Amino acid sequence: MTFPNASLFPETASVNAAGRLEIGGCDTADLAVEFGTPLYLFDEDTLRGMCREFVGEFTRRYDNTRVAYAAKAFLNPAIAIVIKDEDLALDVVSGGELAVAAAVDFPPDRVYFHGNNKTPDELRMALDFGIGRVVVDGFSELQLLDSLAREKGVVQDVMLRLSPGVDPHTHAHTTTGTLDSKFGIPIETGDAARAVHDAVRAPNLKLIGLHFHLGSPIFELEPYSIAIDTVLTFAAELVRDGLELEEFSPGGGFAIGYVTEQPPPPIADYAEVITSMLKRRCDDLGLARPRLVVEPGRSIVGRAGVALYTVGAIKDIPGVRKYVSLDGGMGDNIRPALYGAEYEAVLANRTSDGPKETVTLAGKFCESGDFLIRDIALPSLASGDLVAMPSSGAYAPAMASNYNLNPRPAMVMVKDGTARLIRRRESYKDMMLSDIF
Repeated sequence: MTFPNASLFPETASVNAAGRLEIGGCDTADLAVEFGTPLYLFDEDTLRGMCREFVGEFTRRYDNTRVAYAAKAFLNPAIAIVIKDEDLALDVVSGGELAVAAAVDFPPDRVYFHGNNKTPDELRMALDFGIGRVVVDGFSELQLLDSLAREKGVVQDVMLRLSPGVDPHTHAHTTTGTLDSKFGIPIETGDAARAVHDAVRAPNLKLIGLHFHLGSPIFELEPYSIAIDTVLTFAAELVRDGLELEEFSPGGGFAIGYVTEQPPPPIADYAEVITSMLKRRCDDLGLARPRLVVEPGRSIVGRAGVALYTVGAIKDIPGVRKYVSLDGGMGDNIRPALYGAEYEAVLANRTSDGPKETVTLAGKFCESGDFLIRDIALPSLASGDLVAMPSSGAYAPAMASNYNLNPRPAMVMVKDGTARLIRRRESYKDMMLSDIF
């Protein structure tokens, strides 16, 4: 049995004979009893399926494509092992994410290191790891990395992250490809041309390609076409300065569905727009076709993740609003408070019940802005009910905090009726391990 917003849930989601939500063959009510709530569960079949869909759709149109998972969406060892098994590359943005890659023996040549302010220690760590690519984000990093590579006696492959000046029409906090951004070396100011000149002549760096990232989530396709045209036109002009475009990356930012009213474009549509523009403009400009590197993160892990919460206190203000408080909130998912992100939810222990009332799902944290979903139609709720929020696998767990000294949730991976713990729930003692008494 399916349900109206099933398209937002993992591919294995269904309603079982008891009327409860089931994912990966596991009854979510049973998972809540076994592991407690809040609980994040990841459906392994959906996770692997999204990896394979990206590889298939892009390589079908452009054989020389590498799909790199953007780890900032969410990474822990269990997720990294799946990404490694599926033969994807990995895009990291910190020493911590790089440490996870090293812990699971992720092939160094398939790791890309991004970030606008990598520290000397992080860059040394990357060089020691034998990292495949460092995506350089500014002049100071270019000089620093060249110096560190010289100390180590290596020549490091690099890409330059450029800012093409294209607005992807997403939230201002997640727009990264415009001129007024902390990310990327702008083309229109002439800085990008100067950076190419410096990188080509840096003795311990080898410039192998160009990268840009417009932001996320991007529901429109045209910004990719415009930005690819802009950057390839720029690249053609710099060939005479020694630029060899072996790799080219338009980043990621591919959208997922958070609410049924705003479905994302199919992966095939993103692949068609990106690969067709890349092929056409390279041919028009006389450029050899480079390896294409795409960096999906949210669009691989987002739909695979579901957050489970238990209903606690209920406050009904007649004629105003009915607040239903959950045992999680902005500590495990800050996106609604930070971006105004919208979600949907179902009553997991009575999924077959129809909507009866409009409520606001509030969190338990001591902030007036701690809401997960405002004004959603759900069945009548009571304390102890179980609420499931789909499309929660990306950024929600990655940005979790210990605000109010609340432990971060446990996480499980589900597949074929079996759930395995991939992160235990934090204890109060865990939160004090780094404190000095």
